[in-house]
Amino acid sequence: MSKWLKIVILGLLVLLLLLIRAFGDNVLYDPFTSYFKNDYLYNTIPKYDTLFMFFNLFIRYLVNALVSLVMIYVAFGKKTYVRFSVRFYIIAFIVLSLVYYLLLRAGMHNGYLFTFYIRRFIIHPVFILILLPAFYYHYLLTKRV
Repeated sequence: MSKWLKIVILGLLVLLLLLIRAFGDNVLYDPFTSYFKNDYLYNTIPKYDTLFMFFNLFIRYLVNALVSLVMIYVAFGKKTYVRFSVRFYIIAFIVLSLVYYLLLRAGMHNGYLFTFYIRRFIIHPVFILILLPAFYYHYLLTKRV
């Protein structure tokens, strides 16, 4: 694949991530979106359907992860990077979801910030910002050898 084609495809994938970010709140159920925007200091935790909310979080995480995996494959063309990333995304989702669930069950008595940031890691494609530079660094190291 030519360098320019990779750049165009990666640009389109970034645009897709932005569209997911822009329209995800309208399509997927997340009662904490408005809560964390302005009401978290004054109001109690909103009522939510746990199973439905976590299903929607999973869908959003899955879509973001799939786009991120395609980005990694387009950028490097190495299936080993993609396989590692799949495992990473699965483990991260399990750990983050468990922690998020426990924090919500505890009623965020230790403060809202930790819950807020755990939720951010689930609903936004933050891990691509870590994985792309890490794989690029690994690519440079293995290229020299």
